[in-house]
Formats: sequence, C-alpha cells, structure tokens
Amino acid sequence: MATVSVADALVHYDRTGDGPALVLVHGTGSGGAAINWGQIAPVFAGNHTVITPDLSGADRTTDDGAPLTVEGLAAQVIAVIEDSGTGPVDLLGFSMGATVAATAAALRPDLVRRLILVAGWAHTESDEYLRNLFTLWQRLGRTDSEAFGRLVTMTGFSRGFLNAIGREQVEQLIPNMPASPGTLRHVDYDLQLDIRALLPRIQAETLVIGCVQDATVPVENSRALHAAIADSSYAEIDAGHVALFEKPEEFAKLVDEFTR
Repeated sequence: MATVSVADALVHYDRTGDGPALVLVHGTGSGGAAINWGQIAPVFAGNHTVITPDLSGADRTTDDGAPLTVEGLAAQVIAVIEDSGTGPVDLLGFSMGATVAATAAALRPDLVRRLILVAGWAHTESDEYLRNLFTLWQRLGRTDSEAFGRLVTMTGFSRGFLNAIGREQVEQLIPNMPASPGTLRHVDYDLQLDIRALLPRIQAETLVIGCVQDATVPVENSRALHAAIADSSYAEIDAGHVALFEKPEEFAKLVDEFTR
C-alpha cells in the first residue's frame, strides 16, 4: 500500500501485478476499492500492473470532510498515476468512478492511454430517475441503514442474479455498502454531478460498457456517454449494475481485449 497527498487528502492506493498499468477507479461506497475490485483485480494482475486508489469518502483515505467535487476526485486519480510512475495508463472507472475517470482523462490526456467507462453517467439534475434514486439513497442512508443496504442490493444486481444465488448469499451482500458518512458523501456527489462539458475534451481511445439490466444507472446513460465521446467504442453486458461481479469472465474479456 502507498499514499500520496492531494490538497487536504491523504490518498491510499494498492499496486499489484506486472505489465502495462491499469488503474481501477471504484464506485460509490466507503469500502472503496475493496468493494468493487476484490475478485476482479487479481484476474487483471496476470497481465497488468493493477493500481486501485481509494478516493475521498473511502475508509482508508482521509481528508477535511468537505463536499466532494469531480475535479477534486479526478485530481486524486491524477496524483496516484503520477506518484506510481506508471503513466500513461489504461484507466477504468466503474459507476461513480466512471465519472471521475472521464474527468481525469479530459483534464490530463497525457496520462491516459486508454479509457474504459463502466455503468457511468454524465449528469444527474435533469435525469429524474437518477435524481430520485440518489435522493432516496441519501434519505434512507440517514434514517434506516438496513433499508439502504437492501435498496442498493436490489438495484445493484439483476433479479435473475439475486434469485440464482439465493437468499443466504443475498443477505450477505446487503452489508457490503454500509450507509457510512463516507458513502453518503459519495451519494451527495452523485446527486450534483455534471461532466457534460468535459466529455468532448477526452482524447484517449475509449470503450464505454453499458449494463443491460442496470437498475441503478440505466443503460441509456452509457449509450449517451458513448454518443458524447468522439470515436469511442461501445459494448453491453446483459447484467445488472455490478456486471463485474455478476459476469466477471465476460467483463474481464472485454477489458483484456480492449487494453491489448
């Protein structure tokens, strides 16, 4: 584990594997990289130097507690790339992390060779589905932690996947994204996001991956990202929001083929 100071934050990141650098930027949740990349990072480490930063709001990274901004979180990713000495890198962002990765690529094209955006979106305020879902997360997170966990699990995975793994494993998933202060900071960030003006500035070769059964960030948002990023490629996985967990082999194959 390594750390790098960025503004008022001390950002923690892990590094494993060997080969061209692949930086994985996590989604909403105080568990940060551990929640998103636990089972998939070792797969990538066979062919890549895998770097997994914990953004502000995640458990290991500390800061002044101020509201999170996309520019501030992108600065943390940029600092990790520079501190690790691995740039230019292949940069992959999942969900909230896709918004951060896209911003980092737009602001520092010299550091990003290829960009992969998974289950991401460009703006919240004028999307009534996203605005209402994140508002519900916000309110449940402050009043009923168990209900928050159940809603996140229900929207994070497809119905077929939840039924296939069964009740015992579903119940084990519910605590994976607790309604901690860090998680709620991420949800506040999700509510105010708008990166539409930055998308035309992306120069890296880009792959956008949408999740067909996504009930958190509906697949139309990924299709819109693809349309907004010049010369980007697009692929879909028939899974819920956390496709990297539901269909890890298909997800890893898409990423591996694109980065090679």
